[in-house]
Amino acid sequence: MKYDHKPIEKKWQEKWEQSGVFHASNNSDKPKYYALVEFPYPSGQGLHVGHPRSYTALDIIARKRRMQGYNVLYPIGWDAFGLPTENFAIKNHVHPAEVTKKNIARFKQQLQSLGISFDWSREINTTDPEYYKWTQWIFLQLFKRGLAYKKEMAVNWCTSCKCVLANEEVVNGVCERCGSEVIRKVKSQWMLKITEYAQRLIDDLDLVDYPERVKAQQINWIGRSTGAEVDFRTTTGDKLTVYTTRPDTLYGVTYMVVSPEHPMLEKWADKLRNMEEIRAYQAEAARKSDFERTEVAKDKTGVRLDGVSAINPVTGREIPIFISDYVLVSYGTGAIMAVPAHDTRDWEFAKKFGLPIIEVVKGGDVQKEAFTDCATGVMVNSGILDGLTVEEAKKKIIEYLTEKEIGHSKVNFKLRDWVFSRQRYWGEPIPIVYCEKCGYVPLPESELPLKLPEVKSYEPTDNGESPLACMTDWVNTTCPHCGGKAKRETDTMPQWAGSSWYFLRYMDPHNSEAFAGKDALKYWTPVDWYNGGMEHTTLHLLYSRFWHKFLYDIGEVPTPEPYAKRTSHGMILGENGEKMSKSRGNVVNPDEIVDTYGADTMRLYEMFIGDFEKAAPWSSAGIKGCRRFLERYWNLQNILTDEKGVRKSLEIAFNKTIKKVGEDIEALKFNTAIAALMALMNDISDAGSITSDELKIYTILLNPFAPHVTEEIWETLQLGSGMVCQQEWSKYDEAKCVEDTIEIAVQVNGKVRAHLSVAADIEKDAALSAAKAEEKIAAEISGKKIVKEIYVPGKLVNIVAK
Repeated sequence: MKYDHKPIEKKWQEKWEQSGVFHASNNSDKPKYYALVEFPYPSGQGLHVGHPRSYTALDIIARKRRMQGYNVLYPIGWDAFGLPTENFAIKNHVHPAEVTKKNIARFKQQLQSLGISFDWSREINTTDPEYYKWTQWIFLQLFKRGLAYKKEMAVNWCTSCKCVLANEEVVNGVCERCGSEVIRKVKSQWMLKITEYAQRLIDDLDLVDYPERVKAQQINWIGRSTGAEVDFRTTTGDKLTVYTTRPDTLYGVTYMVVSPEHPMLEKWADKLRNMEEIRAYQAEAARKSDFERTEVAKDKTGVRLDGVSAINPVTGREIPIFISDYVLVSYGTGAIMAVPAHDTRDWEFAKKFGLPIIEVVKGGDVQKEAFTDCATGVMVNSGILDGLTVEEAKKKIIEYLTEKEIGHSKVNFKLRDWVFSRQRYWGEPIPIVYCEKCGYVPLPESELPLKLPEVKSYEPTDNGESPLACMTDWVNTTCPHCGGKAKRETDTMPQWAGSSWYFLRYMDPHNSEAFAGKDALKYWTPVDWYNGGMEHTTLHLLYSRFWHKFLYDIGEVPTPEPYAKRTSHGMILGENGEKMSKSRGNVVNPDEIVDTYGADTMRLYEMFIGDFEKAAPWSSAGIKGCRRFLERYWNLQNILTDEKGVRKSLEIAFNKTIKKVGEDIEALKFNTAIAALMALMNDISDAGSITSDELKIYTILLNPFAPHVTEEIWETLQLGSGMVCQQEWSKYDEAKCVEDTIEIAVQVNGKVRAHLSVAADIEKDAALSAAKAEEKIAAEISGKKIVKEIYVPGKLVNIVAK
């Protein structure tokens, strides 16, 4: 009988959903296991072949866990707010909600066609008011505790999307979504104080099982450093405070630089004789993104302040102050001290403007970004620090600064507070009103969700305000506090909002009284295994860990970390080895693969394609090979015998495969697990037949990879009661994973002359005797003097004879 995947796959997808076999229970005596994949953004283009790689991998884990007796939660939903849908709606004059509904239906049909064992009864959608009600509720808790606040600040402005972007959404100076120029613009923005959690976000990485490279990305983004804040007096009597990790180099400071936006510039406006030149430079800097301004390789530009200077606090020398765009007002104090002898950027700037360069560390690497030999450099030209090592000097200078009350030790973080508002329509409304009398006032929780109103136009406004700002009937409201006139906030939340807590909603998605019930949270938290793309292991991970820690602090969740384990997958490339894109013409449509070869073949191939954590090119030949393998499995029914049990001749092969497949699944080595199943298939073919018990074991091992065809074989041949996915995972006998006999090479004078089959545990003397008794070897050494005999256990015998 021919293997026809289409009716088989449709049949089993319907049976699984009708039976609810993959639906998790919140009331179970079984141990829980929560497997999670990043929920997709439902674009109009539908799935590409890269999406199923992550879903299938965690599906294999989830299916294996169910067979191991766990109550498994493996949910799915839609991260559906955001710019792509809104831009499509603007272009095609369709409401974003309609676009989202259509895209979700398309994605859902594609995912279900792959046979992923998602619990569809827990499906969520971030644009559903019953979902974003709780996104808004969490925001209100942040606001009430001072972690959400409004601030005037220079922001990244996309000239095409006409909205504010977080620093993370600007790549190489352009918008990561549309590729358009990003400029700096001053706007009032909602901010989340993620910096309050900076140290804990580092420390608590010790509590989780993340790859070291993921931990490193988190730590590097947070950017913890230890140093000192130092006050520099100025000739106006004011002071400029700088943060430095190298206070030991203070004697080498020959100038200072402040950002073009530094507030002191306005205070000094009447004292600065070149204010016109300064204003022109400020305007030029405002047109640049943070990336452009801080790019190391760019030309150094700046303007010296004519009329105000600073005083080096340890030398007493007057030093010039410049403005330069490479200093950002949003980082540190917006002012830096420059030590050109020991920093490349400072050195280049000093050379351009003819400024002094004073070496203060002998053995430090002059003109480098930092000291590579920090512990052994010795201080020179440094007054009270001369002769000290760098580390000794750091300690002494901080003591000196503290004693003189001109500085103190300081821990600093590169992490900035999170810009949390967008001037767009398609996002969660921020549940805040502004009252002239009461200021910013939260909506009562009883009024949530604050729903998005219908608007005639989704176009961004020319003044940069949200389209909601035009809806005066919606904007004008009353203050919940005093009852007076008030205006609603018209900015909406970023797409990051809904994805920062979605994993919690899966635990209890239909709860109307809370984002999830206490019992459900206690049972399911934390997520046991979370897989997603490497591109999300910095920001999404940071943001969701921050929200979770906040909810933990206010007693809403039971664990300090949301995810016990995180892994990441490599992307699937085109056959030409390049990233798949329409412009390159190398996109592979998963619908076509499923139609031609079947979902099981596609699942198997995506796991067999290579190292799961690395990128791999698609191969048409490879997909055909996986199809042939499944056809060989299908045809095993043609050689099924009435025998029972596992035959002696295949006992070791089966036990080794059970062990190998199980261990490789846990290690994400899906390709080698499949290779082991292929090798066992060859052993079965060599035997010429298969027993029902052998077929049972093989079917159970193959099921997580190819669930449809294995269920069909199981049912057709009546291999057992229930479905394959309800069976117990196969066990192996460790003692039977070792071969009874092994093959060893026999060398004479280093050259292989024969091969012997011997007992696996053979002793040295017996191995040597067997080798010398072998006919070819006996003839080779006859009449010669044996000089040396070597036995490498399990591998070879070498006889040196002259």
